[in-house]
Amino acid sequence: AAMETPTASSVPSLNTAGCVVPLEMDSLLQSESVAAQFLQLELSLNLRLRELSFSDPIHYIYNPLEYAWETHQCYINKYCQSAKEVLFLGMNPGPFGMAQNGVPFGEVNYVKDWLQISGKVGKPPNEHPKRPIRGLDCTQSEVSGARFWGFFKSLCKEPDTFFKHCFVHNLCPLVFMNHTGKNLTPSDLPAARREQLLQICDDGLCQAVRVLGVKTVIGIGRFTEQRARKALSAAGIDVRVEGIMHPSPRNPLANKGWDSIVKAKLEELQLVPLLTS
Repeated sequence: AAMETPTASSVPSLNTAGCVVPLEMDSLLQSESVAAQFLQLELSLNLRLRELSFSDPIHYIYNPLEYAWETHQCYINKYCQSAKEVLFLGMNPGPFGMAQNGVPFGEVNYVKDWLQISGKVGKPPNEHPKRPIRGLDCTQSEVSGARFWGFFKSLCKEPDTFFKHCFVHNLCPLVFMNHTGKNLTPSDLPAARREQLLQICDDGLCQAVRVLGVKTVIGIGRFTEQRARKALSAAGIDVRVEGIMHPSPRNPLANKGWDSIVKAKLEELQLVPLLTS
């Protein structure tokens, strides 16, 4: 399954309003801003990921950093303009979240109403009939995303309070599905392919942590926490790596008061003052 990368003419620019105007890739590559550096590393990650090929059980691959580049870039421009103390790290896009709009944990109502993200979203080259991409018109809510952003909305009140010191990013930007359209996470992939994929994503994570000057990485879910700890330690990057429970409804514990569990964990890590100041 091959993927498409934005061409120079389709890659929008970093404009001051926080969202997008079309511009040649060159201006993006010449900008020294944190947001521009972050987008550059994502574009080079895309190029490396395009060289991978996947076989059974993977029949469909979506990369929202390609077809949802506009909304993704709007997110980066709005909220990634400076160094960050804390990086919350998810694993890969959910089918009704980032897969639809390019925003990590991107439950559509929070993306539009709280984060105020706008932009056009295209289509993946090979779309599963049961998994259409509807962008910001997606009517299905992603439970993980609603829990995640709902919690931080109640804690921080305003997005700027959250993003002043924190950022949210995914280890892997790709969505994988089998022939029926069932979502497969990177941990579901055959071992050799998984390792090849995650090695590239680990490199991307290390670059992201350097660009953002992150001091603490918080893996959302055990898999991501362990992967981040291993990758950053192997690269000799001295950051604190911790974890919070994943908000997925497939996690029975998360269905019994995820908010209070995560609040307690953030208090234990002494991060609540950063999130509320």
